[in-house]
Amino acid sequence: MRDAPALLTVRAISARVVSVPMNRPLWTSAQVMRQAPLLLVDLHTEEGITGHAYLFCYLQAAGGAISAILADVGTRLKGKPVTPMLLRKAMADAARLIGQRGIMSMAAAGVDMAAWDALSKAAGLPLVRMLGSEPRPIQAYNSNGLGLIGPQEAADEALELLEGGFTGIKMRLGRPTAQADLAAVQAVRQALPDSVALMADYNQALNMVDASARCAMLDGEGLYWIEEPMRHDDYASYAELRRELATPLQIGENFAGPKGMATALAACCTDFVMPDAERIGGVSGWMEAAALAAAQDIPMSSHLFPEVSVHLLAATPTCHWLEYMDWASPILQSPPEVIEGNLTPGEAPGSGMAWDEEAVARYLVG
Repeated sequence: MRDAPALLTVRAISARVVSVPMNRPLWTSAQVMRQAPLLLVDLHTEEGITGHAYLFCYLQAAGGAISAILADVGTRLKGKPVTPMLLRKAMADAARLIGQRGIMSMAAAGVDMAAWDALSKAAGLPLVRMLGSEPRPIQAYNSNGLGLIGPQEAADEALELLEGGFTGIKMRLGRPTAQADLAAVQAVRQALPDSVALMADYNQALNMVDASARCAMLDGEGLYWIEEPMRHDDYASYAELRRELATPLQIGENFAGPKGMATALAACCTDFVMPDAERIGGVSGWMEAAALAAAQDIPMSSHLFPEVSVHLLAATPTCHWLEYMDWASPILQSPPEVIEGNLTPGEAPGSGMAWDEEAVARYLVG
């Protein structure tokens, strides 16, 4: 019989910003990124177990701001039991005046993910088993690169992204003209085997009028989904666009917690959802969101964070696709391995993440 897991107590929370070079630049309609600004979060306990998590900061300066918030929060949480619900409430109380959105919600998600990692380690279980499920292969699509480049270059890169046995890849849209987007989609779709799913992401580049026109041009071009063509929270326009298109719509990376997702589902504005672990509320927020998706039988995918998302998706009733990026791999001791296009949660206790301290030192900011 397994020994009962130790009760854990918060000793401190520390965070470090690293800037990790991307193997393939992320060139979207919003910006070009060649470095991944990550915030490494460590929740230290009095019992000697440390929970790990990381956040994707989008802007390097945001990492510094979240780090400062976590330093203050760590002082407030010192001595409290590592109970996700209790820690979420304490974080919410700390943010009552400034608000619980943006970097405050990101900080709370980082603490939640690190807490679940620590608790899983104390229990001697991988996170997926801690959540009541078991490891299983999760289909992944390759979301590295394939930005706003020319049609032939995009077609060539798309074929390179199949390495590892991927059966899905994602390209970015939002070029200056609709014709340029169409040409890129046609070139990539023609280059890929029919069995490979091709997703496309506009990164909120369009207004409703342009989204209606551009997405209509792409209808019938073999896209698996069209992702966030418009402002992420314009649910009324998404509902209208959904009625116009045969191609499924995908939104969700910007859901502000499970309540944001509930509002979107009530508007019947999307075919699929893809919450982001740091915006949906960490592990705790994800599981609430998974219940919402299951109640309406909506396929649920992940956004970023493949290391923890593979555990979360394996515990998600309507599990769909895992978005794979290798951005954190250079600073991990054991990066996740893609086998025949799938990621499978490991049996190591926790989420399986441990920092490669030599690499962390190399990419440390400040």
